[in-house]
Amino acid sequence: MRIDRIRNFCIIAHIDHGKSTLADRLLLLTGAITPREFREQILDDMELERERGITIKSSAVNFRFSLDDVEYSLNLIDTPGHVDFSYEVSRSLTACEGAILLVDASQGVEAQTIANAYQAQNCELAIIPVISKIDLPSAHPDEVTREMEHLLGVVADEVLLVSAKTGEGVEEVLRAVIERVPAPSGRPDRPPRALIFDSVFDEYRGVITYVRMADGRLKPGDEILMLQAQAEYEVTELGRFRPRMTPLDELVAGEVGYVIANIKVLADVKIGDTVTLASSADVQPLRGYKEPQAMVFCGFFPADRYDVNDLRGALEKLALNDCSFTFEPETSDALGFGFQCGFLGLLHMEITRARLEREGAVEVVQTAPTVTYEIRTRTGDVLQVRSPSEVPDAGDIEEFREPIVRVSFVLPAASIGPLMKLCENRRGKYVRTEYLSTTRVVLVYDLPFGEIVFDFYDRLKSLTRGYGTMDYDFVGYEPADLVKLDILVATRPVDALSSIVHRDKAYHKGRFIVRKLRKEIDRHLFEVPIQAAIGSNVIARETIAPLRKNVTAKCYGGDVTRKRKLLERQKAGKKRMKQVGRVSIPQEAFLAVLGTADEETK
Repeated sequence: MRIDRIRNFCIIAHIDHGKSTLADRLLLLTGAITPREFREQILDDMELERERGITIKSSAVNFRFSLDDVEYSLNLIDTPGHVDFSYEVSRSLTACEGAILLVDASQGVEAQTIANAYQAQNCELAIIPVISKIDLPSAHPDEVTREMEHLLGVVADEVLLVSAKTGEGVEEVLRAVIERVPAPSGRPDRPPRALIFDSVFDEYRGVITYVRMADGRLKPGDEILMLQAQAEYEVTELGRFRPRMTPLDELVAGEVGYVIANIKVLADVKIGDTVTLASSADVQPLRGYKEPQAMVFCGFFPADRYDVNDLRGALEKLALNDCSFTFEPETSDALGFGFQCGFLGLLHMEITRARLEREGAVEVVQTAPTVTYEIRTRTGDVLQVRSPSEVPDAGDIEEFREPIVRVSFVLPAASIGPLMKLCENRRGKYVRTEYLSTTRVVLVYDLPFGEIVFDFYDRLKSLTRGYGTMDYDFVGYEPADLVKLDILVATRPVDALSSIVHRDKAYHKGRFIVRKLRKEIDRHLFEVPIQAAIGSNVIARETIAPLRKNVTAKCYGGDVTRKRKLLERQKAGKKRMKQVGRVSIPQEAFLAVLGTADEETK
């Protein structure tokens, strides 16, 4: 295929605006799949994607379309819509020259629509504005077009109206892709250079890399070199996604496809690396991707302590397919050996845990999630703190800083009061308000990231009756009155239950956790105190009463001193047991507390 007849494009939109449905209709229209093979969300291969009805991983597919008797090769990349998977979107944009910007005709421009549009403009992509779901009774495309003009700067005459469900207007979208999206700029006669934009692990064939060819050609049998890893392999198979993997004789500049080279060492494949021939090691590497910055951290521990190696293997394979996920080993006195993992957000963390348990067949115990903090010590050092166990002694801390994010809300104008009250309660700072129309508004606040990472999204949906959406960008770190809240069971700190909280909320959270633990921990033969403390100051306490044997049951009659002697002996034994005994905290207690530790803020 001549390079001037290749088009690479992606579909970007807010979550649930119809990206996957439009992709399904494009494949059906172009004959890439037959009506017999057709099913909803055909590009969403992951079981979790189909269950939740969302796209988690970007998917690539190639199909052909003829316009004016000229056949074109189109490479489509379907992208996620949730803010936690924005890094997937950024990688997809780098592999394309154009983007279909999709907006729901009934919901209008949403928070992630704006973020994705600006991201595409920064990548200098040709943007094709499309309004979807025009067949719905609640559709108002004229008003949505005005919103797109006002917020995104699109030209009203260029907006296309489609219904992916019925097929109306879909062919015009394909025509616009060919006419408005420029052809790739690579040259087939140069030494080959391919950008790795994704990868998956196959038990039998090793690592399968997804590449976008920038220059040159690659064929089976070529000796290739990963520039960043400096690892050489021989290509055993390459091809395109149609939508299944289809082998080809070669991949040429401008095309998107996959490369299999019996890669067994997972560390040799890095997203953003450049693939070239081993004989062309002096070529200039392609511009890769900006490393994603993990914002939420938590610990993953195997439910069975002997499964730690299985957990490590599952994490390595997951990190290969999701480079925005990071992990490193850590130890907990309560939970044993495990890993501290970093995520882009709470949904990302939830999806990762579900994938671990399904794909890796490992049952995981998860600690309370926390965000990254900065601490300036009295010696002038600045520490990055990812878990409460890393917090130094209070006397060594000069300044505690928390991450601040700028949050953009798109919501009905009637809900602006309750949302502003919620933001104020979460220590937010008002930035600005912008009206999209008489009924919809954009509200911008600067909020501590730790205040929105748990239940904020659920509260937003509740206050706006499901119509509010949010998107956020990291701003920086600001000083705050934060403290480390320790949980002590039988005077011993349980590191897995420690957390970093604002001083004003420490008492309520401590009281909530100790009450919860009191219900979950079994009674022992000695008294078990459960305490919440800041440093050496105990701020909340509950006590589990001991089990008591009736030692005087067989003592009939006689002097009362006989009974007192037995009771005193029992009392001394319990005192001795309390000094040397250890309290066993069941896994169910950890799960109960960690799973609901944010409820006290609701």
